[in-house]
Order: sequence, then C-alpha cells, then structure tokens
Amino acid sequence: QVHVADSGGDSVQAGGSLRLSCTASGFTYWSYCMGWFRQVPGKGRDRVAAIYAGDGSTYYNDPVKGRFTISQDNAKNTVALQMNNLEPEDTAMYYCAMVSGLCPQTAEGFTYWGQGTQVTVSS
Repeated sequence: QVHVADSGGDSVQAGGSLRLSCTASGFTYWSYCMGWFRQVPGKGRDRVAAIYAGDGSTYYNDPVKGRFTISQDNAKNTVALQMNNLEPEDTAMYYCAMVSGLCPQTAEGFTYWGQGTQVTVSS
C-alpha cells in the first residue's frame, strides 16, 4: 500500500524560507509524479509544483516561479520543496501527492496524498 508522508511546515515572517519534505513508500512504479499542493479554507487544492520522476521535468504555478524549487531524490523516494522569499499569500496547508505516470495539472489527477503540513507567513 502506498504511503505518502509530508512535513516541514512552520510559521515564518515574510521574506523567510522553509523547506518541505515528502517521502513516498510502498510502490514499485518507475514512472511517477510527485507534486505539492496548497489549500486555504473554503477553496480547493491548487498545484504549486510537481516533478516527474522519469526525467526530472518540473512544473510550477506562476505565483511561485523563481521563489520555490522542487527537487527529488529517487533513491530515497523523497521530494523536497524549497520555498524562499515567502509572502503572506503563501499561507496555506501544503499537501504532497503522488500518482503513477505523467504529472496531472489538477488535484483530481493525483492518487495518493499526505496528511498536510501548515505553512504560515506573517507580514
């Protein structure tokens, strides 16, 4: 059974940095995608970044381009999200997700989810 565990959320001031980590276990796919989503109360989950393990291709949504970096360690089945120059608008619950195959653009395309980790950015 696939298990996804995410961690690293915290409270920081604007301009600060955080590094989120995600570990997936219990699968044997060679082709899979891992992504980070965020959600604020009353809204759906928006994809922040994703990485395709097959070739390392990365995807970012516009608000985080140039500030966030997603990276992977295939040997350890881990994915990290380095978040720099954080803004109050980045405040949300962040979720790691995984799916076999290429990277979907929406949350509905992902199969396995972590429990979420809270990021709070104060001004």
